Formats: sequence, C-alpha cells, structure tokens
Amino acid sequence: MDYRHLGRSGLKVSEITYGNWLTHGSQVEDEAATACVRAALDAGITTFDTADTYANTRAETVLGEALKGERRESLEIFTKVYFPTGPKGANDTGLSRKHVLESAEGSLRRLGTDHIDLYQAHRYDHATPLEETMQAFADLVRQGKVLYVGVSEWTADQLRAGVELARQMGFQLVSNQPQYSALWRVIEGEVVPASRELGVSQVVWSPIAQGVLTGKYLPGQQPPEGSRATDAKGGKDMISRWMSDDVLARVQELKPVASDLGLSMAQLAVAWVLQNDNVAAAIIGASRPEQVHDNAAAAGVTIPADAMARIDEALGDAVVTDPARTADSSPKERLT
Repeated sequence: MDYRHLGRSGLKVSEITYGNWLTHGSQVEDEAATACVRAALDAGITTFDTADTYANTRAETVLGEALKGERRESLEIFTKVYFPTGPKGANDTGLSRKHVLESAEGSLRRLGTDHIDLYQAHRYDHATPLEETMQAFADLVRQGKVLYVGVSEWTADQLRAGVELARQMGFQLVSNQPQYSALWRVIEGEVVPASRELGVSQVVWSPIAQGVLTGKYLPGQQPPEGSRATDAKGGKDMISRWMSDDVLARVQELKPVASDLGLSMAQLAVAWVLQNDNVAAAIIGASRPEQVHDNAAAAGVTIPADAMARIDEALGDAVVTDPARTADSSPKERLT
C-alpha cells in the first residue's frame, strides 16, 4: 500500500481508503461488514471513512466494532457531520455550533475512540455563518477530539473562504471529499486548481461510479441480482444516472484498455483517479472481501499517457465536466 500526505499537513493516509457508505448497517450484514474491514487491514489499508448519517449512525457503530482491538495509532479514522441524524429535529442537521459539537461527541462514542483523525463538513451549510462552523471545528481541534479538519463537496470559493478562516483560527483545512471518477470529472475545472493553490487534497468517493466502471452492467440487459443497481435502500437511485445503454456501451470499450495493462476494470477505475496528483486517496466500498482485495491492488499503479487517452476516447461525451455540479450537491436550505 502506498501513502500520500493529506494537503500540506504531516498526516499520511493510505491512497486506497475503505469507506462504508451504503454498506455497513444497511446493505450488508454486520458479519460481512467486519469481514470487509479485516480484508482492508490485510491489504494494508489503514484509513477508514464513514459519516454519522450513514444508516442513521449505524455505520459508525459497525466500523467502530470492526476496528476494536486494532492499534489506534496505526489507523486514520475519518467521519463527517452535516446531514440529519436521530429523529431529524430542527437542530439534528447542518453545521451549527450545537450540531457540530454534539455530533462529534456521538461519533466518538460510536467509533469507540477518543479522537477523530479527520472530521469533515459533509456539505456546505448555507443556513449557518461559516465563522460559527469553523469556530466549532477550531474548538474541537484545541480540545484534542479532532486532529485535522476537512470538507466534502465544497466549491472553489467555499474552499478559499474556509481555508482563510481556519488559518485565522489557528488550524488547517486539509482536505475536500468530492465525487470523482473517469465519468464524473466536475472538480477538474475549478476545485482542483484552487485546492492545489490552497494546499488542500481530494479524498474522492465513488471512483468506480457506484460500480458502473467495473463493466458488470451490460447495455440492453437487466442488472445482476444483488448488485447496487437492484438495491432499493438507496443504491439503485445513486447509480441510475449511469445506467443508460450509451454509457454502459462506452464503459465496455474500456475492457481492452484494462486487459492491456493487466488490470481488472475496477483497478483501472481506481488507478485512474489516483493519477491526479491532487488526489490523496480513493475511497472504495465493498460488500465482499474479495472486492476489497481487487480494488486495493490499484495502489501504486501508473497508467501510461496513451492508455489515459484511450480512456478519454472511449468515454467521450458521457463524461460530466460542468463545474457548477459541485454547487448543486449542497442543499440551499437546511434539511429537517
């Protein structure tokens, strides 16, 4: 496993990071989830990403149990705050001081740890002054409950404002967690250039486009039983944007590229995002241990320039590049 620095900080993270969105506490049973975490550890993955809203806090609990007994200093545990938890009361969401501080305590308890390595603002909160949010993060850092602070799906302007406030308050904003894959490249136009300037790394989610880039979904055919595209608990909705016959046919054209490089399709997809030097880590998810081992083998892979060009040619105009899509991902009004 290779490691990369997170932003300009001294923290190193495994470039393949294990995440449990849409799986732990939801799609897969706890025993299978634990097996996937063990597989991640066996593959050299030390960085684990979750969020309090995943399975309405259940995912944090499952991850905490799965990591119990591991040397804490050898792990980097990430979680997030913003989206609704609990009964979804008026203060059960957002980035108010109340919600941030109370959520941090809940995450620490569920994860079974006394500190969070990276605490991330899961979205930008238009209903709370940014100063209030950043002050709450600063206080958690000073208390030693949070070591580093990041965000998720923030625009270039939001990152600039956040980094400046963090600097004034005596801590670093080191990372952004956006969606990024060979099919979804909206961060490349504005977010990545700004992040390079600011010393912020990307920790990217969905590098395999919810499984589409594995090539297992075929144009004109029903999705395989048990796949994400058949999951009624949320997976089916998330993957739907990629399920057109045109996109699926273009993805099939990547198979000879992967074959020529001696990679599986999943490894090609994960290695593709890691070619971007602003990406510190690619988050993988899994419902079976063998998926973890397959994806983890993408660590350290270099894709030659001619193969990168072949990928671009194959996917063509199926690729989404509009920078405005980042702003679209943050709710304009607080969810309750």
